[in-house]
Amino acid sequence: MTALLTGGHVLIEGPPGLAKTRAVKRLAEGLDGSFARIQCTPDLMPSDLTGTQVFRRDSESFDFAPGPIFHSLVLVDEINRAPPKVQSALLEAMAENQVTAGGVTRKLPDPFMVVATQNSIEHEGTFPLPEAQLDRFLLHVDLALPGAEAERAILDLVEGEARHLPQAAPMLLSHADLSAAKAQVAGIHLAPALKDFIVRLVIATRETAGTPLEGLVDHAVSPRGTLALAASARARAMLLGRDHALPEDVEALAADTLAHRLIPSWRATSEGVSTREIVARLLGHVRPW
Repeated sequence: MTALLTGGHVLIEGPPGLAKTRAVKRLAEGLDGSFARIQCTPDLMPSDLTGTQVFRRDSESFDFAPGPIFHSLVLVDEINRAPPKVQSALLEAMAENQVTAGGVTRKLPDPFMVVATQNSIEHEGTFPLPEAQLDRFLLHVDLALPGAEAERAILDLVEGEARHLPQAAPMLLSHADLSAAKAQVAGIHLAPALKDFIVRLVIATRETAGTPLEGLVDHAVSPRGTLALAASARARAMLLGRDHALPEDVEALAADTLAHRLIPSWRATSEGVSTREIVARLLGHVRPW
């Protein structure tokens, strides 16, 4: 919802069986818009996403048949199994809200959102996402295995579905309602001190000398990280019923918005320090006030 309200895209990573695909399908059920699912494989072609020219015998001409990317919500399952050419086509769609096929550039629907998933365990036969594409994701959500309470809730949920227990029909969020919600998010107040806090967090990934991050960062967060963190904080504040963002919003979203925009140094990798651990140290070093 945070990404939806800010016009961003989401990358969800986690082991199999954590309902990554299910969550996106459930979101699609609540939106008054089209939905498509793309299952990535190593032999996928860019035209499988963007569409292709089809010859019509009756008219003796070629017509463009749009691909699944021409939907409001697009689930790209196991994105790291797609070859580089497909990832390049997807990057254009995510960055410019358009695709180029057959030498013609076509606009994508508004709203347009990509939710990609990838398996955090199996890496054989995969193509790591380039940094430029990772940077286009507003959030990179890293899922962990559930605890006992959540596991029991999952069991009850699946058993209820197996018995075909009635469920309330979801309320559809129309395009007009979504536009109004986006306008409300844009109006959430971000205090100057909070903006300074966000900027100081990002700058601290670039100026690491004498800090807990020294020697751990090869490539720092770009300005897109600053914009992503500010937009996400506004959306979280609105979803929690506030008309202003707080430092807790920034701290809660810092890992999901900044970690995938960092490239750790060789030293960090050799010491087993993940980018999320780097962000945790960053939050301990840079305080809101």
